Amino acid sequence: MGNSFIDKTLALLNAAQQREASSSPGTSAFKDAGITTGLGYVWYDLQPVASQLFPVITPLRNRIPRVAGNGGTGTHWKGIMGINTTLISPGVSEGHRNAFNVTAEQDFSATYATLGHDDFVSEQARQASGQLTPAVDALAVQDLLLSVMIDEEFVLLNGNSGLALGTTPSPVATLVAGGNMNAEAKVVFCAALTPDGFRRATVAGGLPGPITRTNADGSVDTINPGTAKVSAASNAVTTAGGSLSVSAHVAPVKGAVAYAWYIGPAAATAKLGAITTINSVLFTAEPTGTQAADDAKISVDHSKDNLVHDGILSLAFQGTGYWVAQATGTDGTGTPLTANGTGGVNEIDADLKYFWDNFRLSPTEILVSAQEMVNITNKVIAGSGAPLFRFLMDAKGQANGVTAGVVVGSYLNKVGMGGTGQEIPIRLHPAIVPGMILYWTDRLPYPLVNTRNIVQVRERRGYRQVDWPIVTQRQEYGVYVDQLLELRAPFAFGARANIANG
Repeated sequence: MGNSFIDKTLALLNAAQQREASSSPGTSAFKDAGITTGLGYVWYDLQPVASQLFPVITPLRNRIPRVAGNGGTGTHWKGIMGINTTLISPGVSEGHRNAFNVTAEQDFSATYATLGHDDFVSEQARQASGQLTPAVDALAVQDLLLSVMIDEEFVLLNGNSGLALGTTPSPVATLVAGGNMNAEAKVVFCAALTPDGFRRATVAGGLPGPITRTNADGSVDTINPGTAKVSAASNAVTTAGGSLSVSAHVAPVKGAVAYAWYIGPAAATAKLGAITTINSVLFTAEPTGTQAADDAKISVDHSKDNLVHDGILSLAFQGTGYWVAQATGTDGTGTPLTANGTGGVNEIDADLKYFWDNFRLSPTEILVSAQEMVNITNKVIAGSGAPLFRFLMDAKGQANGVTAGVVVGSYLNKVGMGGTGQEIPIRLHPAIVPGMILYWTDRLPYPLVNTRNIVQVRERRGYRQVDWPIVTQRQEYGVYVDQLLELRAPFAFGARANIANG
């Protein structure tokens, strides 16, 4: 029995070898001689710890004080905005009294909003994850928390539930020499954008209309995307093929950080051609976008998102916060920051002087985009404010390297309290739109009665994780926070917008 089995095995092996020997080159059923990695018999070196490779930059969320709320749908407070506002003289004549003071009072309110994200882990994914770290359920909840924190940072800065942009002003169009536009009469349309609208809009994809979102529980929410109602048509201009371009500008819109531009013979044929962070545009060629100016998505003001709470910019601009737009300048070019010749920037000096002249304060931080960080540095360098090189010395005082370039990390406020100057840090922030500088104040140089924090997050309920009941082969999770941003001193915050790059 045994010998018969061996004989059959040897016979099969001999037959296989004969087939291999007679096969055509390149058609072998066997691998080449020897064992290589091509055989596939290799270890799969999977590191057990998953790397989370996305930025979590939340400096405002991390530092703004958080206080407990007392229930309700919002919070309300009263502010005494000024005493003796009519400047009654303090001098009193003999034997008499003075006139009654005039006091300014203002009511404030803010509404709570729930911020959160949801996700799920299927039972099959849980079993398949093996020894991966963190465990798949922990990974889901951790990612939800980070998602909420990232979006909360954006809302704390740019959330807008109370400031309507309305209808965008009508553009003023002008013919410009040169260019390659079709020969025809053209008009220009414009739609202003909030920070949320700016990040959602593209020339290729157009401006979104209200976003319909189907939620994990089957409910449906409608989210406004941060776009103003499109303007009426500009004045008509007639281009000559291959020789003329068209420029246009609108009056700056308070609360807007960008503008979407449409050009063509009429609303139905005017296409989206540019999105700018200044209030003007220059068209040298026909638009490449496909969205028309008469698109229903932009026929109504969708600038307010009622599902989030107001952020710093919205609260400041609705109140007494400082807002100034850089001059329009040349259409399509705009007006950049300007050096003052003494190591500073004219526009920043003017802004800081405003805070002192009107409220006797100095901002404690300047928040900028990468564009303005570079531009401020360049203006300071152009104004003889810093060297172009740093020489590195070792412990013995010997030079061992040269670092080219410089970055302006702070700005000296010449009109701070005491007259000796106050150094204000300049910070890069990922949620600041190019073309804007934000002035932030954590503290005032004088006490405010009954006001502990001039800006704070009031929580109706803090961060919480919800493990929803299991009804299918998956565990659903949610991470939420109920809060609002309370700005007690909106006059201490402000922004300069419409800054051209350069």
